[in-house]
Amino acid sequence: MAPASAPNQPMQPQPEAEQSHRPQAAARLDAVLTPVIPLVGQLMARRPGCLSLAQGMVGWGPPPAVHQALQQALDAAAADPEQAAGLDRYGPVVGDPALLAAIGTELEGRWGLDLEGSSLLVTAGSNMAFNALAQVICDPGDEVILPAPYYFNHVMAVQLAGGIPITPAAGLIPDPERLAAAITRRTRAIVTISPNNPSGVVLPRSVLAAINALCARHGLFHISDEAYAVFVHGDEPHWSPGSAPGAGAHTITLQSLSKSHGMAGWRLGYAAVPTSLMAALAKVQDTILICPPRLMQRAAIAALGSAPTWLEERLTTLRQHRRQLLEALQNARGPGLAAHLLAEPDGAFYALLAVETDGSGEALVERLILEHGVAALPGESFGLAAEAGTAVLRLSYGLLDAPTLAEALGRLLAGLGSRGR
Repeated sequence: MAPASAPNQPMQPQPEAEQSHRPQAAARLDAVLTPVIPLVGQLMARRPGCLSLAQGMVGWGPPPAVHQALQQALDAAAADPEQAAGLDRYGPVVGDPALLAAIGTELEGRWGLDLEGSSLLVTAGSNMAFNALAQVICDPGDEVILPAPYYFNHVMAVQLAGGIPITPAAGLIPDPERLAAAITRRTRAIVTISPNNPSGVVLPRSVLAAINALCARHGLFHISDEAYAVFVHGDEPHWSPGSAPGAGAHTITLQSLSKSHGMAGWRLGYAAVPTSLMAALAKVQDTILICPPRLMQRAAIAALGSAPTWLEERLTTLRQHRRQLLEALQNARGPGLAAHLLAEPDGAFYALLAVETDGSGEALVERLILEHGVAALPGESFGLAAEAGTAVLRLSYGLLDAPTLAEALGRLLAGLGSRGR
């Protein structure tokens, strides 16, 4: 899955001096991971009608209250210059007070966070929050522990900040002792994701609490990515490490409206961070964003205030799709089909599928797209390299409706059953 190359063109001779002084990207960017989603998108463009089990999105859009709030804000702005100024002019760098209040209510009331010693920050998605944090906590050569399987954008953010991602194979449920063994004098933070991307595992409270305590003992930040907090389908409930008494001084909680409220393209996220980091984070936020888009903040307030039944109805349908995926894999039969789930995917809308193959996960994904019209993501993108004749695929069942999901799973299983050796 190498990046697509430009069509061959005759080389034009250039004077040596002109070639050596041609402007180009900084060499340090060569060490940053190449994002996998655009590469998969390029392959899908070569196979019209390809169905996606690749990108992590839901199939629904925001609640009606979001569109209503936007229309009301625009109507008020058209009628009143003062109201227009509230949308058109720069706002507070951390976010508008009304949205910060709504976020505080969500974090304290729904997830039980202890916000003593914490401050809130609105960002353009939780990816931006993580990127800003990496910039703030990493000096060149500092380390951030991201247990494998990791989320590739986290690795990229650490690399862009000049830090070093440390990716121990600590298990799908990270073993705190293995994480402790990875700590050095340059370690700045440990990252957890629960419910997990890419595995769909919901990390037990006992494990998250142990990691949080480990960070406190070693003077590290615990970055807890909780973008999928509402997506819990089994018996293990979601637990936020930021709810531990006194955790606010070293725990960072990331949340997003992209998944839960179908607002991936709206770019709305937020973070609860130790107050000690806010002055530095304000420098990054002011440089990149200046302030969160004020119209989008009105949308966020409406989304957070939407009725719980709106979301629960959609989660109920999503759980049906999860069962559909599990049943399709369990019932699959056929010559040459050897695949199994690495873990019970009780959260988010992902599953990791181990497949017997002589090649890489990347090669398998390319073949599934071009020959069978179905896309997945290769395990290599999450730190799960193919080994011992087995490659890993990440499947996402969040975007497709039931009939389309059935077709996509049929193509996937047909492709795996016919794979070459």
